[in-house]
Order: sequence, then structure tokens, then C-alpha cells
Amino acid sequence: MASLEQKREAFRKYLESAGAIDCLSKALIRLYQEQEKPDDACKFIRQTMCETCPTDEEVANMIVELADARQEICCLKREIVSYKGELRRSASEVALALEEGFKKLQEDEECTSLLKKHLTQEVFDELKEKKTALKSTLLDCIQSGLENHDSGVGIYASDAECYELFAPLFNPIIDEYHGINLAEAPHPASDWGDASTFENLDPENEFIISTRVRCGRSIEGFPFNPRLKMAMYEEIMDRIKTVLTGLEEDDLKGEFHPLETMSDELKQQLIDDHYLFKEGDRFLQAAEACRFWPIGRAIYYNEAKSFVVWVNEEDHLRIISMEKGGDLGAIYQRLVRAVEAIGKDVAFSRNDQFGFLTFCPSNLGTTIRASVHIKLPNLGSNRAKLEEEAGKFNLQVRGTRGEHTDSEGGVFDISNKRRLGLTEFDAVSEMYNGIKQLIDLEKSTEPGEAPPAEDAAPAEGEDEEPTAE
Repeated sequence: MASLEQKREAFRKYLESAGAIDCLSKALIRLYQEQEKPDDACKFIRQTMCETCPTDEEVANMIVELADARQEICCLKREIVSYKGELRRSASEVALALEEGFKKLQEDEECTSLLKKHLTQEVFDELKEKKTALKSTLLDCIQSGLENHDSGVGIYASDAECYELFAPLFNPIIDEYHGINLAEAPHPASDWGDASTFENLDPENEFIISTRVRCGRSIEGFPFNPRLKMAMYEEIMDRIKTVLTGLEEDDLKGEFHPLETMSDELKQQLIDDHYLFKEGDRFLQAAEACRFWPIGRAIYYNEAKSFVVWVNEEDHLRIISMEKGGDLGAIYQRLVRAVEAIGKDVAFSRNDQFGFLTFCPSNLGTTIRASVHIKLPNLGSNRAKLEEEAGKFNLQVRGTRGEHTDSEGGVFDISNKRRLGLTEFDAVSEMYNGIKQLIDLEKSTEPGEAPPAEDAAPAEGEDEEPTAE
């Protein structure tokens, strides 16, 4: 092995052959010759050895230029997003897309959507050339269902008038989905009831992992996603930011984060923790609910993340109250206080027939979805049996991570299905009473009593929502 002295000599020869010693010597000679020695000798040597290196002033200018360039790139990206979002089909393209889509839908024997069932040739011919005052067409409402034949519903409202103009299609779909006849029994007035009547569903924490109650709201005077312009998205977000950041109750105070300016680290963390919504749902994409993304989208949450608001995801607002365990009363009460506080400053879209208006007809009425993540390993071993029992109480069963997912470890997301034709209190009561019954049934069901679970069919309109786990 070479000695330390040999290594030093080899390194000296390397420096000499590379010209480093000569370069350093010249720099030291120039420093020696300086009449007024610089305060920073190392900086002087560095600049002498690299005469092409920028000065501090040049570096500062380059930093400013880089910031300006980045700002310009952001502006150009927004401009591109704006142009793409404003692209619309011509009248002839709309007519062609409707005819071709309708034909393929009717020819698909495996399609079981409510859209296919109720979009008869007679209804199609009656509605295909109609437009709302905001120029929403039949295609705007049904394009998601035409593209996704595995939809459960298959129709969205581009603006509030769609529910009236395209009523021959919307009404039978709404009646069948919600199991009511609105012509005979219009939606009742809002009634939040007494939250204190809801006791803890699982005081021993044996079954319920978390509980969540949410509602959707559309802001009066604005259309729904497909007809919102970029400036409208931003106006909604700014208005809601003012309202939310002005909330005074301790458990409602929080932080407002626009998606456009959110750091990648925070965004990924919120997604990983299942608090933040994501772009990419194919049903919403096809319905043109993701235009101008991520402009005008935001999330608000309190410190405990037990109160979360989504801005301009599927609806203008998704207001969510949640926490671990089964204390439904406390969670529901927080939601009621939040909705009432926001409603003091923001007018919500509502009519006498359908209650609160939303983008998807599955969320009309109360818009309330009260749910639990619940462990039902015995009863849940047979998904079909679980869904049959849940159906007796007007409950809907989903996988652990929401629609289109399977159960993990016998954990299910179970919620009220009916939102229209009953009050807010009644909707939550159905979940409360039904979950109590399912817990009793789980206790009386022996392990291995039933065959493995079957997969649930996908259905749009029920996106994955935040969990308190």
C-alpha cells in the first residue's frame, strides 16, 4: 500500500498537471499585489480564479429574472388552462355526439344505468334540441352517462334550469333513485331537529372506527361545473374564503388553502391522509366538472381536521364534520352550526320541489350523507347479505375507501341513501337507527356463516370523502 507521503506526492503532481497550483498561485499573487486588501479574501480568490463567474450584483439580478420567468410561466399556464376550459363544441358537433352516444347507449345490453332506462327515443327527441338560458344542452347533462355505461345514474345538471327544462328525463330518474314520487309529495322544509337525541352509537369502540356527516351546497346565482367560467370559480372561492376565515367558534376556525398555490408536500400529505379531493374521477371528467383545474379549487380545515370544507370539487361546497368513534350527536351538531354560520353570508340554491340543488341528482334535497366506517367482519363476509340487511333501513354499503372499492379487513362505509323527500333530521335518523340494528345483527352473526363478499357495482356521484382515521 502507498504511504501517506506517496499519496501526498501523487496528489501534488495531479494538481500541478491539472494547472490548479498555477491558477491558485496567480490568485494569491494578485491578492498580494492589491494595495487595499479586500475584507473577504476567499471571495477575491474565487473571483480571480473564475473570471467568468458572475458578481454578487449579477447573481441578484439573475435571481430576480428567474422569479419573473417563473411568474410568467404561471401566467401562461393559467392562460392555457383558460383557453382549454373555454373550448365548446359547435351545434353540429353536439347534435352528432348526442345521436351517436344515444345509439351506443341503447345498443349496450349490459348497461343498467337510470339514464338508459329513462332516456327513451320519445324523450330523446323531445329534449335533444333544447337549451337553457345559459345554453346548457342535453349533451351537457348526459355526456358522462353516454361515455361511462357502467354509471349508476348517468346524468348531471349543468345549471339549475336543467332540472326544469329537461324534467321529462330528470324527474323519473330522481323519483326512482330516491324511491319517492315528488309530484305527490314535494320535498319538505329544512329541519335539522335536535342533535342531542343521537347518542354515541358505539360507546365501547368495538365496531365504529369513525363517523362523518356532510352536505353539499350550490351558491345562488352561479351555474354548476360545466357552465362555470374560470372567473366564476375564482369568485366563488374568494367569497367562501372570506366567510370561512371569519368563523369564530373554536372548533370551526381553520386554514384556507387554494389548490393552485398549495405546496406539493402539503397536497400529498392531505391526499395520503384522505382529506383532500383529487382530479381524475372519470365520471366527473366526462361531465366536464374538472375544467380550469386546479384554479378556483380549495380546502379549508380546522386544527383537528374534524371540520373540512371542499370548494368547487363536485358542488360549489362540500361541508363535512367528522371524527373518530361513534358520537354522531356531536358530529351532526358541528355540521349544523357550520352550515348555519356559512348560510348567514351566502345564499344557497334551493327550490320547493327538489330542496337544495346540486350538480348530481343523487344529492338533491337535504344533500345529507351521514356515514360510518364500521367493522362488520361476520355480517360483512357476505356482501350481498349485508347489502340486503342495510337496504331494509335505507342504507347504502360501500367499500372502505368509498365508491368503487372493496372492504379492507371487514370495514365498510355505510350511509343513508335517501336524501330527498325527507328532512335533514330524518335522513340522519335513518342512518342512526339502521347502524344500531346492523351492530345488533353483527353481534348475533357467527363467523364464517356466509360465503365471501361480492363486489359492488360502481356508481358515480359518491366520491371518496375525508375520513377521521
